[in-house]
Amino acid sequence: MIRLGVNVDHVATIRQARGGREPDPVTAAHEAELGGADQITVHLREDRRHIQDRDLRLLRQTVQTPLNLELAVSDEVIAIALDVRPEQVTLVPERREEVTTEGGLDVVSGLAAVRAATARFTAARVAVSLFIDPEPAQVEAARESGATHVELHTGQFALARRPDEVAHEVERLRRAGARAHDLGLHLALGHGLDYRNVLQVRDLPHVAEMNIGHSIVSRAVYVGLREAVREMKRLLA
Repeated sequence: MIRLGVNVDHVATIRQARGGREPDPVTAAHEAELGGADQITVHLREDRRHIQDRDLRLLRQTVQTPLNLELAVSDEVIAIALDVRPEQVTLVPERREEVTTEGGLDVVSGLAAVRAATARFTAARVAVSLFIDPEPAQVEAARESGATHVELHTGQFALARRPDEVAHEVERLRRAGARAHDLGLHLALGHGLDYRNVLQVRDLPHVAEMNIGHSIVSRAVYVGLREAVREMKRLLA
């Protein structure tokens, strides 16, 4: 069965809209776990637009499932991650003006920096995943960097509308996933996945994990977070 990582960033986004204390992403993580989440994922951005340092440290103390921290290849955030020691970090690209992550990390061009960051986390016994576009060259660079996991960016797949576009994006994911498997990399998918389109990629070979946030938090407005996670878990079964 595919593991479900629940990203609670958007709970923090709602909190930050008013600058108050509610809703609390730490409480949301607890609810997600009660719904069956296999992992909690958060992104500590350099501009702290949603998850705050306080959130990360409390999550480290309270979550019962593995904690997956998304972060940029930035010395400041890397230092925080090494202090907190989540089970896994996922290195992602980051631009201050973007609404959400717009593409995968370019490991091919930034191999030296990614390799250096990966070495620091590996020495601290923190697993390293790279969030990359579904391109064989990026998968191969990820393996060369020393990472043991990759998360394929499903954003273009999620935006596809015509059947031929969807088929093209699914094939890109299949080929990149096959290459990751050949290289011995743990394979995850993430970004833009929801209760409908997840069915089109659920049965791709070698996929071990999916990280989903926005659609689960959106569904939780109507049914509650615990039930929203349960519904997604049933779809992945």
